[in-house]
Parts: sequence; C-alpha cells; structure tokens
Amino acid sequence: MTTPLQPEAGQTENQQGFGRFMALLLQQKLLVFLASAILLVVGIGVAPFGWQHQLPLKPVAVDAIPNLGENQQIVFADWPGRSPQDVEDQLTYPLSSALMGVPGVKDVRSLSMFGFSSIALIFEDNIEFYWARSRILEKLASLPADTLPPGVQPALGPDATGLGQIFWYTLEGQDPQGKPAGGWRLDELRATQDWYLRSGLLTAEGISEVAAIGGYQREYQVEVDANLLRLYDVTLEQVTAAVMAANLDVSAGSRELNGVEYLIRGQGFVKQLADLEQAVVRLGPDNVPIRVQDVAKVNFGPAPRRGVLDVAGAEAVGAVVTVREGYNPRQAIANLQTRISELRAGLPAKAVINWADTSLAQVSDFAALQQLPLPGAQFTEQSDSVQHAWRNWLQQHPQQSWPAWLTLSKIELVPFYDRSLLIDETVATLETTLALQLLLTTLVVLVVLWQFRAALAVSLMLPVTVLVSFIMMRYFQVEANIVALAGIAIAIGTIVDLGIIFTENLLQQRQATLQQGLRFNAALAIQQAGRELGPALLTAISTTVISFLPVFAMTGAEGKLFGPLAYTKTFVLLAAVLLAVTLLPVVLYWLFAAQPARLRALLVQKCRGLIPQRLQGIPTMLLRRAHGVLMLVLLLTVLIWLSQLWLPLGPGAGFWQNLLLVSGLLLLVLAAFWLFWRLYLPLLRLFLRFKLPFLLLPLLVVLTGLSIWLGAARVIPGLSTESHLAHRFPGLSREFMPALDEGAFLLMPTVMPHAAISEALSILQQQDQAIAAIPEVKTVVGKIGRADSALDPAPLSMIETLIQYHSEYKTDARGKRLYFKYDRQTDSFMRDSDGELIIDPRGRPYRQWREHIKSPDDIWQEIVQAAQLPGVTSAPKLQPIETRLLMLQTGMRAAMGIKLQAPDLATLEQIALAFEAALRDAPAISPLTVNAERVVGQPYLIVTPNRQQIARHGLSMQQVQQSLSTALAGMDAGRTIEGRERYPIRVRYQREQRDSLEAIAQVLVATPAGYSVPLIELAEIRYERGPQMIRSENSFLTAYITFGAERGIADVEAVAQVEAYLQQLLSQGELTLPAGVSYQFAGSYQQQQSAAATLSWLVPLALTLVFMLLYLQFKQVSTALMIFSSIAIAWAGGFIALDAFAQPDFLNSQWFGANLRELFNLQSYNLSIAVWVGFLALFGIAVDDGIVMATYLKQQFAARPARSRAEVRELVCAAAAKRIRPCLMTSATTILALLPVLSSTGRGADLMIPMAIPTLGGMLFVLLSVFMVPVLYAAREEWRLRD
Repeated sequence: MTTPLQPEAGQTENQQGFGRFMALLLQQKLLVFLASAILLVVGIGVAPFGWQHQLPLKPVAVDAIPNLGENQQIVFADWPGRSPQDVEDQLTYPLSSALMGVPGVKDVRSLSMFGFSSIALIFEDNIEFYWARSRILEKLASLPADTLPPGVQPALGPDATGLGQIFWYTLEGQDPQGKPAGGWRLDELRATQDWYLRSGLLTAEGISEVAAIGGYQREYQVEVDANLLRLYDVTLEQVTAAVMAANLDVSAGSRELNGVEYLIRGQGFVKQLADLEQAVVRLGPDNVPIRVQDVAKVNFGPAPRRGVLDVAGAEAVGAVVTVREGYNPRQAIANLQTRISELRAGLPAKAVINWADTSLAQVSDFAALQQLPLPGAQFTEQSDSVQHAWRNWLQQHPQQSWPAWLTLSKIELVPFYDRSLLIDETVATLETTLALQLLLTTLVVLVVLWQFRAALAVSLMLPVTVLVSFIMMRYFQVEANIVALAGIAIAIGTIVDLGIIFTENLLQQRQATLQQGLRFNAALAIQQAGRELGPALLTAISTTVISFLPVFAMTGAEGKLFGPLAYTKTFVLLAAVLLAVTLLPVVLYWLFAAQPARLRALLVQKCRGLIPQRLQGIPTMLLRRAHGVLMLVLLLTVLIWLSQLWLPLGPGAGFWQNLLLVSGLLLLVLAAFWLFWRLYLPLLRLFLRFKLPFLLLPLLVVLTGLSIWLGAARVIPGLSTESHLAHRFPGLSREFMPALDEGAFLLMPTVMPHAAISEALSILQQQDQAIAAIPEVKTVVGKIGRADSALDPAPLSMIETLIQYHSEYKTDARGKRLYFKYDRQTDSFMRDSDGELIIDPRGRPYRQWREHIKSPDDIWQEIVQAAQLPGVTSAPKLQPIETRLLMLQTGMRAAMGIKLQAPDLATLEQIALAFEAALRDAPAISPLTVNAERVVGQPYLIVTPNRQQIARHGLSMQQVQQSLSTALAGMDAGRTIEGRERYPIRVRYQREQRDSLEAIAQVLVATPAGYSVPLIELAEIRYERGPQMIRSENSFLTAYITFGAERGIADVEAVAQVEAYLQQLLSQGELTLPAGVSYQFAGSYQQQQSAAATLSWLVPLALTLVFMLLYLQFKQVSTALMIFSSIAIAWAGGFIALDAFAQPDFLNSQWFGANLRELFNLQSYNLSIAVWVGFLALFGIAVDDGIVMATYLKQQFAARPARSRAEVRELVCAAAAKRIRPCLMTSATTILALLPVLSSTGRGADLMIPMAIPTLGGMLFVLLSVFMVPVLYAAREEWRLRD
C-alpha cells in the first residue's frame, strides 16, 4: 500500500525530473501504447496457465512446489551377487573416500546393498549442476587401477534427482473399449517396456530416464544336473565354456567377386533354445560328442529381480519417468504424452479367447468357418503364426462381427501417477484466486473513486501488471509454482494502491480546477502528479523490497522454498511502478483530455430537434445522471461476474444467494471503513486530549501479540505457568512449512530384513487389497525393492505404496468442483440410464467421502488400520513429493528422525534398538510410527573353505569360490542378440540342487586331477546374521530412526519434547551411549532451525534499513520512530489474527447457510516459514499510512507554526482529515484483495492462506497508526511549546 506524499517547498531536481519525464511520455503516447501492447501480448504468451494461443513463445516453467532438494549427484556401481559387507569393504568405502575430494562436496551418503553400491554426493547450493557432474567424471576417470575390484565400473547416475519422478505407469492388456483383457505374461510386458517403450520415451524432450519396475526379465537358463556331470565326467566350467563358445558372430572381411564387393559375415549368435542344446561340451568315448542337452536343461526363465510392482493385489509391470534437472516438468509431461500417442500404434496386440464363455468345440467350428488355425487351450502362448492369423482376422473385421468370447488385447500405458494433474490443479487454484482478486479490486476501485474513467484506468493496470511480471519470471527463469504465484496474489492490493494514488491525485487537481471555473489541462495535471509522486513511489518500493531482503538472503531449503516468492513480489512491484509512471499517465491523458461538458452540450443540442418542446429538458437531466447510472450498471455487472466466478456457496445455493453473500461481505467491509472515516476526526480529537490512555491501547496490542507468539508466561514477569492466562496463551507451535495437499499418500512401512521377495510380495498384496477396499481410495499401486534406476536404491524390506484418494467432491480434470442434478423430493441424486450422475451447473456437488470422513487425515487413519499386518511396521504420514524432498534433504523417508553413528555394525544395531524402545515411550510421539533400521538382521549362509583341505586336492581359493558362485548364483555366459532385444545366458545348477542347505553342501568342485569333490568336504557352512544394507555418511556407519508426531502436534514441538526426553534418560543413566556413538535429529526440523537462525539476524537488519529510509525521508529520529511504531502494531495484529483463527467461536456463524469459519478456512495454523514470509510482506506496507500522515503534518507545521496547544491540535486534525481518505482507500483494497486467498480451497491453498493471515490481521490493526502518528506528533510539538 502506497499513498501520495505531497511535495515540500522547493522541489529537488530529482522531483522536477519526474515532471519532465511525464511530459516526454505524453509527447510519445503512441510509442508507449505500442510498447504496452507488445508487453501484453508477450505476457499472454509466457503466462503459466496453459492458455491456448498460437504465439511462438515458451511459457514460464511450471511445477507444483519449488525443488527444495539438495544439489545431489549419484554414483552407482553394480557388483552382481556380492553381499552388502563385500560391497561396503571393497567398493563403497574406497570409492566414497576418493569422491570426498571432489570440489564443492559437503556431504557423502553411501549405501551398500546386495549387488550394488549407491553413493550420493551432496554439493553446495552454489555449485552448478552439470559442472558438478563433470568434476565427478574427472575423478572417476583418474582413480588408481587398484582402487576398485576387477570388472567393477562405477557410473554417474541420471542428470536428475528423485524429485524428478513425474510420471509412473503400468502396462496392461486392454480391449478396444479400454477394459482389461489380459492375455499377457509378465515377461512379455517387461520385454515391451525394455526394448520398445524405454527407448521410445527417452526421445521425448526433457526426459532423463525411463526406469522399469516389476515383471520378469527373460533370460536363457542352462540348468546343469550335477549327477549327469558325474556320469559324463564333465565339469561345470566345461559346460560354461561350451555355452559361451556357442554364441558368436564374426566378420571375415570382404571379397571382390565379379566386380562386386561382398562383405563376409559368419553368423553364430544363439537364436533359439536348440542352439544352446546342441553346443558340444567335449568328445566322449568313441568320439561321441557330449552336448549341453546331455547334462543340462535349457529353457527360458526369469532373471533374478530385486523389485516388484503390484496394482491392488495383482503383480504388474511398469516404469517411472524422470525429468531432467532444471527442465519444465509440465512441458516434459506434455512432450511425454505426445510421444506416448505416437508409440501407441506400435504396441503389440494379441487375440484372446475367454474360455469361461465358450467351449473348444465352438471355437473349433468358428476357426473352421473362418479358415483360421485351430487354437489350443493355451491360446495366448501359441506360436506366432497362430496368433498372427487370429490377430489379423480381428483387425480386419469390425468389432460387431467378433464373437463375444473373442477380443483383441493390446498393451496400453496406464498412468497411476501424473504430476501434471497436481500442477494443473495447483495453478488453476491460483489462476482462479488471481481472477477473483482482479474482479474484487476492480469493484472496490469503482466504489471508492466513483468515476468511470478513473476506475477504467486503474483497472487496466491490474492484468497488465500481472502479465509483465510473468515476462520478468520468464526472463529471470523463475519457476511458476504455488509459492511464486502466491507472491503475486498477496501483492495484488499494492498494484491497485499505486493506481489509486496517481489517479486520486489527478482527480483532486481536476476538482480544484473546475471549482475555480478554469479549464482542466490533463497534461499539466499529470506532470504535477509525477513531480509529487515520484519520490513517494521510490520510498514505498524501497521499503517493500528491503522488507523482503531476509527472504532473498535465505539459504538452504527455506531459501529455495520462498526465494521465488520474493522475486515474484518484487517483479509485481517493479511492474506496477513501471506501468504507473508510463502507461497509466498516457491512459489517463486519453481519458481526461476530452471535455465532457462540451460533449454533453452538443448531444443536448442535437436531441432538441428530435423531441417535443415540453420534453426537451429530459435529455439534459438524463445526461447529467448518465454517469451515475453507468457506474451503477458497471458496479452491478462486475459484482455479478465476481459472485458467479467465486460461488462461495456453490451453484446449488443459486444465483441470488451467492450474489447476496458476496454483496454482503463487500458492503460490510466498505461500511466498516466508511464508519471509521466518519468517526475518525471525533476520535482523533478525543485521543489528542487523552494521549496517555490512548497510547496504552497500542501497548496492549503489542503485549497481546507477544503473548500469543511466545506465551504469556515468558512475556509477563512473575506470571505462573499454571495461571489461566498462561494456559490461554501458551505460545504458537512451530513447523517448517505446512504440507501441500497432493491428493495422494505414500505408505512406506518395512518388513523384517530376512523376508524373501516372495514373502514381501505376499505382504504387499495383502496390504494393497485391504487398502483398495477403502471407499475413499481411488488407486493403490505398491512397490517393493527398487526400480532399475540409480535414483531408487531401495531394499526388498521397504514397501512403497502410492495411494491416490478421491477428492471430497467430484471434480473435473483441473480440480474444479462439479455439480449434478438433484431431486429434492427424494433427497437423492438423479442418474441416467447407465447409472451415471447427470451434470447440472445448478445442481449439488457429489460428496465421495463417507459421513465420518472429514479430512485427508481421516483417510490416512483408515489406511493405517487397513495396512496393519503381523511383521510389518507402521509408517509416518507422507505424500509423494514430500517424501522425495525429505529423502533428498536428509536421506530419511520421514519428516522427523534421528541419525545414529557408531564405529561398528554391532554397536549401531544395539544402540538403534535401544533408541527405538525409548522413543516408543517419548511424549508427543505416536508409538506406531517409531521405526529403527534393522542394521543386522539378514540371514547369511557363510561358506568358509578350509585352506588345508583345498590344498590337499590341489585347489586354489579362487577355484573353490568360483565353483560355488557358478553353481548357485550362476555364471553370465554372454548375451543373445535378437534384433533390438538382448537377453542374458546364465549357467548354474538345477533348482532342486541349490535350494536347500543339504543341496548346497553337495556342490561339486572340480580338482586339477580330474575328479570332483563335494563342497562339504572342503568348507564349513554355517548360519550367521549380517547386514541387509550398510549405510554411511562421510565414512561413518549410520542408521536412521524415524518417527511421527501425535495428531495436532507440530514437528518442531515434537522434536523439542523428544530431545528433552532423551537428555533426561541419558542424565539418569537409563540410556547410555557407547564410545564412538553420536546422534542428531534430522528432517524438516533442521530446515526450521536453519530458517529461524537466518531470520534472527536478517529481520532486525531489514527493520534497521527501513528505519534508515524513514530517517532519510524526514531527517528526524523522533518522526522516524513514530512511523516505525506502525510495524510493531502490524506485527502484533498478525499474531492476533492467527490466534483468532484458532478460536472455534470466532466467526462461527451462518450466512445464507454457509459457516464463515469453513468459508474462510478459519482454523489453527502453526508458526511456519510461510507465516513468517507473510509477516515480512506486511512489514513493507505497514509504514505507509504513517508516512502519509507524517509527511503532511510536517508540511502543515512548516507552513504555519503553532503557538499554542490548541493550535497544535487544530493543525494535526486538519492534516489528518486531508489524508485519512487515501489511507483508508488503499487499506480497504489490500484487505479485500486477500478474501479470495482466504476462501480458496483447491490445491495450493495450504501454503497461500498462512501467508495471507499476517497481512490481513496486520492491515486491520495498522489502522491504529492513523491515530498514533498524529497523537505522537502532537505530543512532541506540545512538548516543544512547553520548552
């Protein structure tokens, strides 16, 4: 909010310069207009709302929330078949130690698991993403040759982070109507994903990775029979060598024959199972070849897997698509959707017979009639020729001629997580809010100025300013997300204020000129306004920008979260000032340069010749009142438009009720300001007489604000903590930021670390089936283990279930509520012949939740109850994006947790279990959410060769270990090349000879002498518990203990209570820390602490700079302090508003059937960074009313010095009376512009509302400054008279 500052005697050269600048603009009106038109068109082209236009401009990048993750790079290394301990000792530790020396690295987090190592390098935020990747590649290329085990090649992960997982889908067979049709094996679906879709989707611009999950990867399996090895006197090594030698292509150069060059190629790659079966192992007696098929079975089988996908209890195949770091997520998804539509035609299809609806005889008759090959019972598994014939018949005939038991099943991509939906819903919420704010402020401008031309000029500023700010966002590459667009939303009032200031100044000059009977010169008046308002605009913008310096200076997660808001709010202010001093003067000139009186006289003269003599006075009367009629028509039009777009009661309430509610709210607010204006002078005179009693009121306001913030017991000396006042004001709970409602949950419990993949899958399917039975749940897709991505190093014990739930009311694709026809007589919704609801804009919304489900928290509790199974931990409440952010920031999958570090795994396991037990009894913590990582719990079978025994048989350790590895895990014997597809060949023992302890003991080890020895004679086999995974940070062994707070308790408060509880246990000796053990709290708590520490010195700095600006403006410390006191009042008003919102009785009343608390989202809000940003936004505009009053008071006393107390009070009242109107006008627009923000309910409202509350409360209480500044000013002047 900014109001005009009147010039003092003797304008400075800078002030005169503004006048000359206005004169120059008015000489180039056409250029200004054309430049504004270009900005308008470009702004429409880059707007982030997905408007349909043909402009060749890229819009502002859009996402749901800012990327708060760390600057992270992943180094991934496969070492198949190796245990976590081997991976940690030989791969992870030496590699992570080497990578610590990469420039800019601040943390190194590593994870050693079965068969792979994952190292996350956390860089400083100022390190450029791709520069960091190049430094890592340099380091990997320069590693000494003996650093890593032979054959291990570490690789850099995708140029993305876990937060970039924007699109998940499954592959399903569907009929032409889109219904599930089946007919596809898991390995067929996985082959389609690996060899067709993956490469196809990677060509979409902005996509970094397409990682498959679930199903089976096909491989050629040569399963050797140990008994036949003995019978034929063949070793396992010989079989492996034979298989490898059977799969080879060669090139024999080229030859010229008859003048033509022929390339010679020897073909020997394996194409079918028989090719391997015929491979010769060795020659037997009488030169009879011993082939692979003589000692082994060759078939297709599934490769070992470490991840499974499940859809509502059924195993599935799918993939996760990751966007490249820094790319526009919504544009990437749009590119992906385009590529999917292009690839869809090439997806394979099958003819499928539903044998439940037919018989073999009926199918045979149909096949004979249509001359088709006879299908078997396993129709979908038959040869390609049979399937090809039936598929061609289906594709060549219309669906009406298909038998009911026959259909075509085509593989389709079925998305189960699409972030563009969340993005579109979030942006739609903000788009609607901005539209409501524009209409609402236009309405206020019409009422306040009551001048059509002036209102038109000011209203034009609103959309143009917003569009220009979009151009700045595009140029400076500021992403449009919920926080960034909220910065525009909370600054709308400021845009209007600047327009009102300039226009009101012009109207005052015009009125004064016309009252003197002079001709109004619009050009001179605009130049005069420029001279008067130039310094005022600079001062207002400076204070607002300085008030946001703390946000610009924030680092870490809080800086990434609210930095975009600081930029967008600054962009809006700069755009508003730019247009206020360029476009607005030109528009005002065009509107006011014409002479309305002459036009009216001309119209009356023309009308007199067309109407009878006795009626000739009517045109003059009508024209005199035309302006009022026009303003009423415009006012009613905008009001109707606003009420129909807002629809606070919903369409079901009808046109009139919505119109009356909106009209009533506006009338109530404007009437309150009108009443304040009418009572202002009498109250001011009263307060001037009783200054001290009046000044106790702002003091009481500040004391109340402090008590609400910190707690009354901390603010009021001697107040008992047991007193009623201390209980009434205990202090606000703190948290980092309110969670954005994503419309989905991520359930991440864990099973016991010893659970096999089959057991974990069984648990997952039971959980998913139980969760899918909840009526409010829309889709359930669960995952155990990891996708084929370096970004997903998840163990088999970790379940990750994505649960999307229905919105409370049915909505369209953009999240807007739908309304359906309702029969009031039967009190039920009407349906069509297919049983579907009938859309009716004047109907009622259809609620999809049961009666006892009131919020998403209630749905979460239902999910937790349904997911409870023996041997499965519970999990804290999480959402998909929230979880990815937490895992990027802390490595944990919870908002709160403890990081334990110990010198060895045994100690780490011991102390982790001790902490877990202690935390289950900790205050403020939900016991079911406490979960410590099981450091040691994976069963191991340890095979330790006896060196004396193997030496006796002439064996080396390598030979024994190689035989063991090949027999049980298998030897990779090459890959087949089948067109674009590649399949591995694995040689190992048959399943029954490797699936028990007894069978393992009988594994044969070939000796150099030609005989084989059972493993049991060469080694000891024992059971042992070991790690399932080994986690370390900066080379220290680490384990996480995660937990969640009880409902209604903020994260920061929960951590504070847990920290005190643990300290008590440690001091009492109930919990002891062994030597070398340390712990620290982690999670969003850290971000809140970091932000609080930053704000603790940046806020005082910003306030000091604001005070310096005030001093430079007025050159008096006392005057600057008077105005500066407005900040304290506004600050206290913000806290009082937070407290009032939390009181269940505050505004708990019904208006036209709507509860005001529900309408404006009145509830308890924790003190988060979002709230603090709202306070910072408030500080910049809180001083403006005081500046207005103090400036005019200074002018009045300079022009006419007072000689008595009565004259002092008279001058104060005169000055205040002339400046109260613009103060109230701008305050009203700022407050009313926040109402749509408070009433917003869509995605993103969770963050906008806490930012708006301090501004609303502060602007209400800052009206005290229009009393405080005159009273304090009068007190000072009276004191001077006394001296």
